[in-house]
Amino acid sequence: MSPSRSILLVGEGNFSFSASVSQLHSETETSITATCLQRQEEALRHEGAASNIQIIKDSGGEVVFGVDCRKLGECASLQGRAFDRVVFNFPHCGRKSGVKKNRELLKNFFLSCVQVLAEDGEVHVSLCNGQGGTPVDRPKREWHNSWQVAAMAAEANLILTDVHPFESEKYQGYKCTGYRSQDKGFHVERALLHVFTRSLPYTSAQILKVEEAVEGENVQYYVPAELSDYIFRGFLCSGSVHPVRLVQDFILQGLAEKCPVSMTTETIPFLLMAKQLEKCCGDVDSKRCYWIHLLQKDLNCDVHTSTDKAKAPLVRTDTRDSLSARCVTSEKVDTARSKGAESLRSACSLDVDPEGESGLYMLRPSLLPHIEELLTKKEELINDAESNGENEGNSKLVEVEGHKKEESCGGSNGVTSLLFGISGLVFRNVPINLWALPSFHELLLRGVFPLECKPIRLLGQRLEKLLAPYGVSLITQQGCLRLMAQPMGLVGRVYASNARDSIRHVSVTVSLNLDLLAVLLFSLPDWRLLWSHEPRFLQQFASRPSPGTPFHPFSLFPEQFSFDISFWTGPTWEERKFHAVVREASHGTVEQVKLIDTFSHPDLSQTSYCYRLIYRSHTHALSHTRALEFHQHLQSFLTSRLQVTIR
Repeated sequence: MSPSRSILLVGEGNFSFSASVSQLHSETETSITATCLQRQEEALRHEGAASNIQIIKDSGGEVVFGVDCRKLGECASLQGRAFDRVVFNFPHCGRKSGVKKNRELLKNFFLSCVQVLAEDGEVHVSLCNGQGGTPVDRPKREWHNSWQVAAMAAEANLILTDVHPFESEKYQGYKCTGYRSQDKGFHVERALLHVFTRSLPYTSAQILKVEEAVEGENVQYYVPAELSDYIFRGFLCSGSVHPVRLVQDFILQGLAEKCPVSMTTETIPFLLMAKQLEKCCGDVDSKRCYWIHLLQKDLNCDVHTSTDKAKAPLVRTDTRDSLSARCVTSEKVDTARSKGAESLRSACSLDVDPEGESGLYMLRPSLLPHIEELLTKKEELINDAESNGENEGNSKLVEVEGHKKEESCGGSNGVTSLLFGISGLVFRNVPINLWALPSFHELLLRGVFPLECKPIRLLGQRLEKLLAPYGVSLITQQGCLRLMAQPMGLVGRVYASNARDSIRHVSVTVSLNLDLLAVLLFSLPDWRLLWSHEPRFLQQFASRPSPGTPFHPFSLFPEQFSFDISFWTGPTWEERKFHAVVREASHGTVEQVKLIDTFSHPDLSQTSYCYRLIYRSHTHALSHTRALEFHQHLQSFLTSRLQVTIR
């Protein structure tokens, strides 16, 4: 908990807790404001109230009577003030009120207290054991029989950041009262203190217009709205402490102990031509690609000389995410929608036909085509250098920090066991699932080794030594190694292909999903945390913790909400478009989509689909009200964009 400068206590009875807090902070600059619901003459009837009030005042504190904790913003004495901590001990509606009334009390208190809470302030709520409904309660009540404190706080955009025992012995003279509106106390043994803080607000998806050079041509295109928060984040840039970068450094340093690794600084575009993918990625499903409409094509590929480009706001990525790409415009989806349906369709990439002319371009689903091109350029530079009698090729490759370039083992005819690498974002148009990532950082390594070295086995052993302690296992399947982990499944592959112009050497490729590995190595509860804008996320990695250091969630026990949606479609239905709209409408809070039922009308060319959506967020406060709001937005999006009829 953060040190407090001003504390507001609500719902006091005999003011013994406020008096104890005042004494604890008597030698600090902390100001205490104690309030109660009763009028002064009623409050003074509590045993010891008068003396406790005097202690508060003698310590420099303030006492205010007749304050309703559900209407703090209306209290004249509190208006214009912001407290670093708001405390409500053992809230209760009084008498034999049930759990529903007490839930309502909590919800209204939270909605009220945020009006007087400092931006980085905390809300402390103490509850008897079992009331809160969190896993910390022992025994834990059934959900419907608890006060659902985290869910009630989420209604006020607050997240539960800590739960620990209520230390009644710390507050000398504290006597709990108010049980069923009497001077009897609550059972404070094993009681729990719940600490809440503000959540970041949800932000609307952006429509990003990007310009970059692809195959010698300047192109402009819209990034699909549901992907707008995944690009230009710079997780892999130099000096980054993001866990994705920490995992990459850990793997590269571990591999470099056995084999030198050289990472390229060559810039690569997000956009890829279909013909580039076909050459080397036959196993990539074209239906799982984000096909892109071009807005503009310019044969002049000098992206830095145009007057208009110089005026456009430039957002640069890290060296692995294409320094040649830039964001020309950035607008909220709602704003762009008003500019016309064509703009919207392009931005959402809903009308692209991968079989037609518009299917020539896609957001890169793999870095393999780029490493193929880079290695081809390198070989050409080496051959040119040798033919010119030069000793060094001017390739754009740099060694991993701390490792000098070593002589290749068993190399001949330009073949080397040096691993060349590239890393950056890739995009997969996958259905929404717990471990299906629409965008992730791929680390791709390629080397040529003598066959007798058995390089797949050697690299597999090295990766197993690095990653097995974190739950990664290696499975041999059809001559390649698959790196598997629970519960996410495949996290990487090691496979071989024939080396060029050599029958005694083999080309070995290592492909790793850095995002899923970061989830494993730092024990993240959800991969979506990697994309959080919450400062508290990166603060945990500022000291560059070693893999195995567990992440401590800043949002504890987020609730999940389930809603069904059913609708009629026309004769054709593309589920990938449905998932794209779900991601955008839900602000990324839907973690799972399940097809529950389908029905085709025997007389009409219509089919009914029923889906179940699971909403949950580890990064933002997500209340039932907010989840329902997102679900209603989804219904509107489906009607307007996919022309379905909601049932």
